[in-house]
Amino acid sequence: MNVSTPKFAPVSKDVLAAIGTDPVPAGPYYQPEYFELEREAIFKRSWIQIGHACEIPEPGSFMVRPFEAANTSILVTRTKDGAIKAFHNVCTHRGTQLVDETSGTRSRFSCPYHAWTFSNEGDLVSAPDFEQFYVDKNQCSLPAIAVDVCAGFIFINLDKSPSQSLEEYLGPLAGELAGLPHAEATAFSEYVYEVAANWKLTYDNFQENYHLRFIHPRSGEAAGGPENPFGYPVKYGFHDPHRSQTIWSNPKPRITPFQGFAFGKTAQFVLQDGFRLDAKEYFGIFPNLFILGTAMTPFSQFIQPITHNRTRSVIRLYWIGEDDSASKRFAREAAMATALDIHSEDRAVIEAGQRGLASGALSHIHFMSQEVLCRHLFNQVNQRVEAFKAERLARGGAL
Repeated sequence: MNVSTPKFAPVSKDVLAAIGTDPVPAGPYYQPEYFELEREAIFKRSWIQIGHACEIPEPGSFMVRPFEAANTSILVTRTKDGAIKAFHNVCTHRGTQLVDETSGTRSRFSCPYHAWTFSNEGDLVSAPDFEQFYVDKNQCSLPAIAVDVCAGFIFINLDKSPSQSLEEYLGPLAGELAGLPHAEATAFSEYVYEVAANWKLTYDNFQENYHLRFIHPRSGEAAGGPENPFGYPVKYGFHDPHRSQTIWSNPKPRITPFQGFAFGKTAQFVLQDGFRLDAKEYFGIFPNLFILGTAMTPFSQFIQPITHNRTRSVIRLYWIGEDDSASKRFAREAAMATALDIHSEDRAVIEAGQRGLASGALSHIHFMSQEVLCRHLFNQVNQRVEAFKAERLARGGAL
């Protein structure tokens, strides 16, 4: 009797021994107090992707991003010499939020309250009747935030003295990301939606394929097949605190004529841009970003915590060049429509999971071997939370 060998990657005993196989406590997925610890231990200390360089393409460009997990708003600018700067979006006079617009082009930012005016390099350049104050202008610059770029992605770190540079933080993944089409992107399509669920529960949905055939029958046909019915990955990689996987795809998927036509158009433009059609890498950048390194769908998803049980999901497909033909516009719109279709199916089941966990009915949840990326994320989060608790206790603070 011939038994076919599955085409997916078995998870090694060494990996399972390192990452664990025990049930995972359910509380961190719904408890407000655990989320407050995550704010301090993770989101105020890690490198967080906040945008893309193509959003601020020229000197004077700026963008503003809310970041509720740290209770702040972030202003990112490009200066006249092309450098990218990041600041807390707060006037240093009395704390008024400085910029209301989400993006634009200007070299000066004037506070709506008392007209204190700052350059896009963060310097206070003028303030009415400043002689009546008791400080110098150079003491009133905008609070700067550490910022750096990798593969076009703009990262910020709210720690005043980050323990690692962005390159050190990303480790070997920095070089791999630099070769992605995202690095050359000049435009993107974006879809933003909110989910009534914890950020980790939301993220986990997108780093396991176990659910595809049940929630996405059409996309599941493309991801799985007789040799690999659940579409499990070909390979996993762990790059603490990050992770990766090589995606497996069905060589004989059942697709509709429309899907075939749209994919053909997309492939045509990918080849013109000089990228491979067979790239299938998934990169999970700790804590809340993942990137598909496929030229067919140069995708990123930013999972932004709002509260312990609410998350904003920012989905983007990145493009090189403008929509300079009807065919290119069609291919890009079709790709985005497919992404929207898939994520609309995910949203309801993620929220159902949150409602179930928040009931307190379960003390623990269970991950199987092919949900190893979910377990890895939980471990990385929990390690940082426990380290922060120990640090705070050593300083004489309460747990």
